Amino acid sequence: MAKDKSDKGSKSVVSSLNSLGDYLKEQRLAARLSLRQLADQVGVSNPYLSQIERGLRKPSAEVLQQLARALRVSAEQLYVRAGIVHPDTEQAGSVELAVLADTGLTERQKQSLLDVYASFLALNNHPVPPQ
Repeated sequence: MAKDKSDKGSKSVVSSLNSLGDYLKEQRLAARLSLRQLADQVGVSNPYLSQIERGLRKPSAEVLQQLARALRVSAEQLYVRAGIVHPDTEQAGSVELAVLADTGLTERQKQSLLDVYASFLALNNHPVPPQ
């Protein structure tokens, strides 16, 4: 039974990454940018961006912010599509967004804080947004 839960969770992550990748590709094409041009603007390699678009890699919050800036879309929307923030404003909210937006923290520190926050919510029997 535990395997069923992990299978559902992993399918959800793969689904959200594919959704993110498809969305990023649509936005890139609408902006008339090549993969290489967008990768240069964001500061990542061309193969890495291609893997994100194909749903093979999960980008960090910092990369998502750079992608949002380059594509002129909401970073929060990309966080939701990546499964970092839950779209329900009652479940996700100021804590996650504040951590992700804090420029004084490294990506590793941000992820650690989000993990600790999620574990506290789970400990207190609150629903935890999927990541």
